[in-house]
Amino acid sequence: MKKISYVIPCYRSEKTIEGVVAEIKDTMSAMADKYDYEIILVNDCSPDGTYGVIMNLAQSEDKITGVDLARNFGQHAAVMAGLRFTDGDIVVCLDDDGQTPASEVGLLLDELINNDRDVVYAKYSNKKHSPFRNFGSWVNEKMTQFLLGKPKELYVSSYFAARRFVVDEMIKYEKNYPYLIGLVLRTTKRISNVDIKHREREVGSSGYTLSKLLNLWMNGFTAFSVTPLRVSTISGSLLAVAGFIYGIYTIIRHFINLARGIYVPMGYASLMSALMFVGGMILLMLGMTGEYIGRMYIGMNNAPQYVIRSTTKDEKQI
Repeated sequence: MKKISYVIPCYRSEKTIEGVVAEIKDTMSAMADKYDYEIILVNDCSPDGTYGVIMNLAQSEDKITGVDLARNFGQHAAVMAGLRFTDGDIVVCLDDDGQTPASEVGLLLDELINNDRDVVYAKYSNKKHSPFRNFGSWVNEKMTQFLLGKPKELYVSSYFAARRFVVDEMIKYEKNYPYLIGLVLRTTKRISNVDIKHREREVGSSGYTLSKLLNLWMNGFTAFSVTPLRVSTISGSLLAVAGFIYGIYTIIRHFINLARGIYVPMGYASLMSALMFVGGMILLMLGMTGEYIGRMYIGMNNAPQYVIRSTTKDEKQI
């Protein structure tokens, strides 16, 4: 009998997390002859009563463990915290809002076991997120393809199942700014998708703002890829070559005009446009380099990936 560990990062989910847990319990009771399970609920410093609900759930069920983070570290850090509390043969991560149906976890498990996959992601043919969130997901998809080498046909979502050895490799990463798909892609290539129905959000709205999405994208390419630095190097080289060629062209044209007795004054507007463009590119490249150096500096200062305030296991022991 295999054990399934569920990891659920929780933020502003006091009205939804009970329903998600109940659905997991109902689903696993139907598969009790094949699987045992546990549920790890990680409160990412939610400002509402989420952790109180988690504590009540943990007190009523030994299979449930609650983890309370000291401040808001973000979804990926919360998942990493939950992964370190798991001991199952297979780990399943899903959302706290009920949009990722726990009742269809069997599809993920069947694909993982029967088709010898290491990680299986849920794929949604019709996502019920807001247009802003869908746009953010599209940008994230393109970024992971270009910067992290994600296969074009692979769809990445927050609902996935992974084998134990993949999780063990992922939790070896102890630096700040974790990025889950980056950790998965550097561990295995046996990754696939299964089609899952995506539900409408019944309560509240997505916790992802524009700033959080930008931080997530920044984490992805600064922690697991040097491609932006290479792009900066290539762009700078091309601009330098273009500037050199244009400089030669300008000199030759100037002498040709003098030979013809034509005096053409240098264009102030074109000069300023070139300066603005080149200056902007230089600042962009310096900013990109500074972003890498800054994150290296923060890492050298041992900034925590997350900080745990308490767990329900500690409170049960007290």
